[in-house]
Amino acid sequence: MSPSRPLRADARRNREALLAAARAAFLAGDTDAHVEEIARSAGVAVGTLYRHFETREALIEEVYRKEVDDLCAAPEQLLDHHPPQEALSRFLLLLVDHAAVGKGMSVALASIMASDSPVFDDARARMGDALTRLLDAGSAAGAIRGDVTGPTLLRALGGICAMGVRDGWLDEARQITSLLLDGLRQSAPARPVPRAVRRAAPARGQDVP
Repeated sequence: MSPSRPLRADARRNREALLAAARAAFLAGDTDAHVEEIARSAGVAVGTLYRHFETREALIEEVYRKEVDDLCAAPEQLLDHHPPQEALSRFLLLLVDHAAVGKGMSVALASIMASDSPVFDDARARMGDALTRLLDAGSAAGAIRGDVTGPTLLRALGGICAMGVRDGWLDEARQITSLLLDGLRQSAPARPVPRAVRRAAPARGQDVP
């Protein structure tokens, strides 16, 4: 569970070490890692783990929540250092990397997917808001089209990130994401051809005067 009040420095270090050890274990494929193993890797006692996380599922949920926290803190930092279009591009790739983390943790996450935990709905809402922030900045700068919402773009990315894991899938997902970004770039709409001009257009093969 998340701490309800600020932790002492040593307790904060222990908590961060436990989250890092659990994340490393899950991403390494050790999805059945026991709390004893995670505590040992973090250099703390099992009792310390349980003081921070009531159950193994609570630890898994907090690992995922921290991934989302770090991800959703990125837009403001990116906009501080890059033009809106570049910031959006970098964030889209971060979302793809986040999906890769989720795939690595998929078995561990399955234990909370079947529960009533709001963590996934909350994550989707926050990621949609983060995308909206970047899209609004890009639209205001005239670099990104203004008719796409963050949740809509997130759903489009969901299709990309749902690709089956195989050799080269991450590179392919990033390439498709670049194509998606191309479609978001602002461009002048094509001018409709006046009806009278269309009627007067020469037939195929006919010489143009």
